[in-house]
Amino acid sequence: QVQLVESGGGLVQPGGSLRLSCAASGSIFSIYVMGWYRQAPGKQRELVATIMRGGRENYGDSVKGRFTISMDNAKNTAYLQMNSLKPEDTAVYYCKFVGSGLGPGEYWGQGTHVTVSS
Repeated sequence: QVQLVESGGGLVQPGGSLRLSCAASGSIFSIYVMGWYRQAPGKQRELVATIMRGGRENYGDSVKGRFTISMDNAKNTAYLQMNSLKPEDTAVYYCKFVGSGLGPGEYWGQGTHVTVSS
């Protein structure tokens, strides 16, 4: 069993910054990929950013140049630094874990709310 706990969401003004954290715990043997996805009301869940254990990063087009994903392998924690936030960034942000516990699998956190508004 793998558990993911997101934190750091909240209300921020346009142009502001937030840092999200995702701590993974449980039966973790190896992390392949961690990532962040988001879902706004009435829209499908979309890729925000992913990072592989070796450090390769991938970003959705809408956040390139503004968001940065990182991972602390020793702490089994992923981070998402969000700068220059826009109202369209408002969504529930979900952490994703792909790796090996008792076996390989994909796991999701419960999500953390981010609201960008004046």
